[in-house]
Amino acid sequence: MARTDRLFRLLQAMRVLPAPVTAARLAEETGVSLRSLYRDIDSLRAAGARIEGERGYGYRLTEDYALPPQTFDRMEIEALALGLAEVRHMGDPALAEAAASVLAKVAATLPDEGEQHLFHAVSHVFRPEVRYPSSLDMTTIRRGCWAETAVTIRYADGEGAVTERTILPLGIVYADRRLVVLAWCRLRDAFRMFRTDRILEVRAEATSFRPRRAALLRTYLAELRARA
Repeated sequence: MARTDRLFRLLQAMRVLPAPVTAARLAEETGVSLRSLYRDIDSLRAAGARIEGERGYGYRLTEDYALPPQTFDRMEIEALALGLAEVRHMGDPALAEAAASVLAKVAATLPDEGEQHLFHAVSHVFRPEVRYPSSLDMTTIRRGCWAETAVTIRYADGEGAVTERTILPLGIVYADRRLVVLAWCRLRDAFRMFRTDRILEVRAEATSFRPRRAALLRTYLAELRARA
């Protein structure tokens, strides 16, 4: 791993992990020896990062030179805290991890008072169960949307009949208690919604449909609005 990448990875670990975080834990996260870790911390300090702590006690990132300072008013901070909490309760481990990372990065850019407001927001999310329970790993579908490449799914309809379909994934919609994929279905030669709880298997394909995703999605959303 390049040293620059390693330093950014160390910064991210210090943003996300509960402080103070031990040198051994940071070394494990970044995949380096303790000696290299201590040198990396010294390098970050020399570059302007304010890192409190020392060997044997743990470290805390108090000011992050890598992120520009941000100013949010109290309501904007409440909105950020509430929105990220909602994402963490969706049931998608990758999104939950990303939400925690965003929270840590935003906190690192706020002045002390704003950081306290963020971590002690009055708005909370309480869900005894995850909002979108599903055993499907959304990574392949999400990457298909990003890269504009087709995916093939095994899909069970409402009566349990299973078909294999190659689709062009256009977007992921978090509806009320239901997670659906908006796509162009090559089997039906039409736009279709696929419930993720009925997708039994998904695999990536090399077929690209770039740069059509944005236009196809606009057309599909216009059709949905017209039906509504």
